[in-house]
Amino acid sequence: MMKLKLTFAMGACLVLAMGFWGYDTSSGTSVKKSLATVLLQTEAIAAEKAVAPEKNSPGDIPDSQVFVKYASSQGGYEIEFPEGWARTTRGSNVIFADKLDGLSVTVTNAAGPPNVESIRKNQAELLKKTGRAVRIKGIKNMRLSNGPALLMVYQSNSEPDPVVNKQVRLENSSYFYYKNGKLAELRLWAPLGADNVDQWDRISKSFRWR
Repeated sequence: MMKLKLTFAMGACLVLAMGFWGYDTSSGTSVKKSLATVLLQTEAIAAEKAVAPEKNSPGDIPDSQVFVKYASSQGGYEIEFPEGWARTTRGSNVIFADKLDGLSVTVTNAAGPPNVESIRKNQAELLKKTGRAVRIKGIKNMRLSNGPALLMVYQSNSEPDPVVNKQVRLENSSYFYYKNGKLAELRLWAPLGADNVDQWDRISKSFRWR
C-alpha cells in the first residue's frame, strides 16, 4: 500500500511537471528539472493558508442558464455544461470555465471500481498534499439517475489572479464514475457560498458513458 501511495503521488507530480495539458517529453533533462521545480512549488502550495470566504459570494449560475451537450469520442463520455463557458480540451480531458466557476472531466485508467476508502487513501490524500489549502469535507457513495458514483466534497483556495494575485475560497464537488477500466472525475467548483445546488445536480446527473 505504501508503494502504491508513493507511486501515485510521484506520478501526479510528474503530470504537473509536464503541465497536464501537454509537454514535450523528448528531453529527459527537462522533465527532471521540471519535476524538481514542481516538488518545491508543491511544498509551498501545501503550506498555504485558507483564505477567508467572500462576504457577498459571487459565482451563482442564473436559473435561466441554458445548458448544452458536450461529447468526447476519445474519452467515451458526454456531459451537459452551461452554454457560453470557455472550453479547453486535451485528449479525453476537458475544462469549462466562466470567471470563478468551472467544471472539468478527467479520465484515467483504473484496475477496478473505486470505493470510499480508496478515494480517501488516494485522491483525497494526494489532493491535500498538492492542492491549495485543501480541506476535505466528506466522501460518500451516490446513487444518481445516471448510475452509481462517488462524491468527494472539499474546500480549497483558487489559483492566484494573474493580475492582482488575489485568491478566493472555493467549494468543490468531485464525482467519480467508473466503467470497464476507466475512471472519470467530474469536478465542479465555485466560490464558497455560491448557490449552485440545482445546477451542479443537473450536471452531475448528465454524465454518461458512451
